[in-house]
Amino acid sequence: MQVVTTQAGLGRIEDGAVALLDTAFPHVGAVLEQEGSLRSLESCAVRRRLSLDEATLIAPLGRPRAVWGVGLNYVSKAARTGRGLPEQPILYLAASSAVPEPGARVVIPQAVTEPDYEGEIAVVVARRLHQASESEVWPAIAGITAANDMTARDVMRATGTPALAKSYPGFTPLGPSLRTPDDLGDRDAIRLRTRVNGELLQDDTSAGMIFPVPDLLSRLSWFTALEPGDVVLTGTPAGTGQDRACFLADGDEIRVEVDGVLPLVTRVARPA
Repeated sequence: MQVVTTQAGLGRIEDGAVALLDTAFPHVGAVLEQEGSLRSLESCAVRRRLSLDEATLIAPLGRPRAVWGVGLNYVSKAARTGRGLPEQPILYLAASSAVPEPGARVVIPQAVTEPDYEGEIAVVVARRLHQASESEVWPAIAGITAANDMTARDVMRATGTPALAKSYPGFTPLGPSLRTPDDLGDRDAIRLRTRVNGELLQDDTSAGMIFPVPDLLSRLSWFTALEPGDVVLTGTPAGTGQDRACFLADGDEIRVEVDGVLPLVTRVARPA
């Protein structure tokens, strides 16, 4: 099942259109907080149908309670940067206020000189995970979506603090749709592609992760309790602007494509 949040309410993607559901839940995050699952949406009655062009898609989760991220989690990225593989995940917590509406324009602060994109697979938690084993992780996941974990590389270099480099307003686009894990063809090899102005710059699968999804969330759950609606960004492969010494410019369009979900498109603006 693929779910979206629209201005007209929650919907399922069916035959390339949005089936608006007869539910009072305002967004996916509210469903997870109350029910710990999206299963009720599978049988929910349909109020009416809209074409994707007619539907105004908004942030699928509302504002997440927590957004976790991991640095250097793809073999291809480690190879490109010449760094060894980490023995433990490099984890950080970013501000949920950085999550904009899907398709929103992101304004780069004047002080940021090296704004970068990071196409990622985002995992959304359905049920509380605390001190969880790897086998407990996928059953507790609501779904996956696309993410663009934008980063101010100059701020990262100056401060050494990922949360500061990634928490500017709009710097964590998510969505626009969520795909449940049981509907994925191969959840151990989910394809991720990122295009900037139409040029394919990142192309990898989750099989290239250093810490795969079950391992990553299990490790994280021993330091914190992951709650329904929390988001875990799972890292970015080689091909970022950092790798090419080419950073985002005014008018650039970033398109993140993750298997099974609608593409996430972000446009950036830089003040004169």
